[in-house]
Formats: sequence, structure tokens, C-alpha cells
Amino acid sequence: MASRTIPLRVPLDESGVPHPASAVAPPPRRPAADTASAPLQAATPLRDQGADMSLGTTITIEGDELREVFARLSPHLPPYLRKIGPRPYNGLSFEFAPFTGRENKPTTPQSFYDDPKLRFASQSDDPTEHLVRTAARTIMGDLIEAARGEWRDAAHVADLKAVVGNAPDRWRTYERELKALEAAYSYLRTPEAAKEWPSALSRLVDAQDRTSEAAVAFDERAEEIARVHDQHLYADLGHAAALARAGCPDAGDWHIVSADQYSNTWFSDWNTSVPLQERTRRLVAQQDAHVAKVGRLSGFPG
Repeated sequence: MASRTIPLRVPLDESGVPHPASAVAPPPRRPAADTASAPLQAATPLRDQGADMSLGTTITIEGDELREVFARLSPHLPPYLRKIGPRPYNGLSFEFAPFTGRENKPTTPQSFYDDPKLRFASQSDDPTEHLVRTAARTIMGDLIEAARGEWRDAAHVADLKAVVGNAPDRWRTYERELKALEAAYSYLRTPEAAKEWPSALSRLVDAQDRTSEAAVAFDERAEEIARVHDQHLYADLGHAAALARAGCPDAGDWHIVSADQYSNTWFSDWNTSVPLQERTRRLVAQQDAHVAKVGRLSGFPG
């Protein structure tokens, strides 16, 4: 997830989340003559830049100003925040208590918007207040954005846990039946098969039926999983990673296509992103066509 950061001239201390007790007196106001040299540098645009903040800039915060920013933010920090720390080069990182995915989506608290010390201040009217308040808005915005990213992933995983069910068992059943089908089909190419051709074909048909049934069973779970993936389209976790967190570490091997494919009753030949049932049907059709051709050419009934 892309994030916006504020480069710091001085690192944060190791106390983690700021508390109201750490508040210090507001820094002295700078004379108007100093505002032209306010420490701005080219970087990523801020989330909320204010009327006087030019595009393509990011704030550099000094020690006293940074402490004042957190003194004002402290009453509004969410309860799931565990720690704020500096990034290796600049900006801030956030550590949260684990989300279950069943909480409400993280949002900026209304108290933050209602706080008169955090409302917009024009740079021309008060450069120091403009700097502090803009930094506070940016930090809160980045914090909530980071929290939403983790919450979205947790919600994705929670919804997958609710639908996965016995999908791992059904996939293993499909793999086992497919392996048996491949063995039955390969056997037809051996000289021994010619001695028992009808029986060998019968075993092939049985294997085809079992594989098709296993494919249908897995598709029932796969469709539910695919719909959850669609619902969490903007989560950062990939499908396999989300399923792994949901208790299915081998799900990267599963054949799951987009949810809309499972309701289709017809597939064009060029469409390769098809449900497992359709993929198996195509395999069986290829095998049947081959057996029929062998029968025509060899005189064996096929």
C-alpha cells in the first residue's frame, strides 16, 4: 500500500504511542521574516495540504513542533494503536493491535475534526500553527489509512474462514481421483491393455466419473471462496496469502477462477479460466476422442 510520510529532522523517542503527559508547551512563534525559509522539501504531496501549501511538498518537523503535534493528537488516537515509530530514513510507521476483521472500519474520530487546535490555520496568518496542524492532519490520515489496510486484510481472512469449510479435503479428493484417472488412461497405451480392452475402458470411465464428481464438489467451495475474494477486491493480501492465513497453507495449488465463471453454462474453447468441472469435462472429452480414434484405426470397439 502506498503511504505518505513526513520526514523528521529528529527521531521519535522509544516510548511508542505518545500520551498527554508528554505534552510540552507550544513552541515559540516564529517571526514573520522566518516563514520564507520554513523547512519544506520536494517529496510526495500531503493528503490535506491546506490553501497555502504548494503541491509536491512535504513538511519537515523539528523536535519541539513534533512533540506539540503529538500532544494535540494524543486525545484522538484510536485504542487499537500500539506504537508509532520512525521509519529508517524518514516518516512514521504504525503498529496496531491485531484486527479480527469484524470491527467497524477504522475512521478518523469526530473528536479530531471538532478539536479547535486541529482546525486549518493559514500559513500567512500563523506559520507555526499551520505547520503543526497540517502535520497533525497528515499523521492522522496516514494512521487511519494504514489501519484500514490491516483491517481490510483481517476482514478478508475472517470471511474466508467462514466459507472454506472442507475445501482442503475436497481438493485432496480431486487430486487423488485425477491421479487415478491419469493412470487408467495411461494404461490403455500398454500392450497389457489390449488383452482386456473392455475392462480397461470400463475402469477409465469409472475414473472419469469419480474425477468429475470430485471437481463438482470442489467447485461448490471454490465459488464461495471466489465470491469472498471479489468482495475484498481492495485488500492488500493476495488470494493465496489470505487463504493461508485462513488456515489453508496449500491453497496456492487450488484451482479457483473468478466468481462470475461459476454461473456460466457455456464456455468458449479459448477461455482457459474455467471452473474445475469444465476443465475436467474437457479432459474427459479429449480422452474419449482419442479412445474412439484408436478404436476406428485398430478395429477395437472404442
